[in-house]
Amino acid sequence: MRRLIDTKIDPGRCTGCGECVRVCPSFAIEMAGDVAVVTGKWSIGCGHCAAVCPADAVTVGFIDEDALRLATAEMDETLLEPGAFDTPSLIRLMRSRRSCRNYLERPVPEEVLDDLVRIGTTAPSGTNCQLWSFTILPDRTSVMALGGAAAEFFRRLNRKAENPALRLMAKAFMGDVLGEYYRDWYESVKDGLRQWDDEGRDRLFHGAPAAILVGSRPGATCPVEDALLASQNILLAAHAMGLGTCMVGFIVEALSRDASIPRLLGIPADEKIHAAIAVGYPDEPYRAPAGRRRIEPRYFRP
Repeated sequence: MRRLIDTKIDPGRCTGCGECVRVCPSFAIEMAGDVAVVTGKWSIGCGHCAAVCPADAVTVGFIDEDALRLATAEMDETLLEPGAFDTPSLIRLMRSRRSCRNYLERPVPEEVLDDLVRIGTTAPSGTNCQLWSFTILPDRTSVMALGGAAAEFFRRLNRKAENPALRLMAKAFMGDVLGEYYRDWYESVKDGLRQWDDEGRDRLFHGAPAAILVGSRPGATCPVEDALLASQNILLAAHAMGLGTCMVGFIVEALSRDASIPRLLGIPADEKIHAAIAVGYPDEPYRAPAGRRRIEPRYFRP
């Protein structure tokens, strides 16, 4: 995503090292004699030039210095060089995070939810477009409202799927999508709806007191990837902050197929939701980190 460049270089500070020229992905900076100057019209606003400058001579107007300030933690602004972090500790955090499906009734403070969103935006995005959208459901009432709307969507879908004539018609014109849903999901969704109606059991958000929806605004070059990278940051940060999380795919499906649900939440029609994250304080006493199935990577050597 190209933006009109708003980068400025102070010639009185510039030492002429040329590092900003070397790292600029937009090729918008050149050397003019002994100093660097902005010559391009467009920029992706990444801030590489400012981050590499040893003399603090570069400012990028697109960057808001307060955008990443947290309310619940002190930020260390110093850069971690590649290799400077403790790899075993990072892997330990990643392995220790689990999908949580049992939550305490304790509410999550709104400043914590706000900080999780800010942390989410430290993720990379295609061409640095940063066109994420975040919708916070800050309390159980809000979560239940979305859960109820999604339940109605799946109730209607199940009624269609249980009709053999509709499945046959759908197969003729849409492929076997409705038939596959009937075979793979109909019974489990039916049971989940029964538990929702008869027992008040929440099989979607698992009783979480809050949720964060991560989406994209128009113009993103890699909207799904951007949203999922931001979501992973949120999941890991939440664990570090003492919270449990769970990605809820059924909610994403309902939001993408029933336009009335985004409208209910105040989400503009031109935004797409790619991830729904249940958030709360966990009520699950795990004693060991998670394992994984063995995977064999594929190598290509021309």
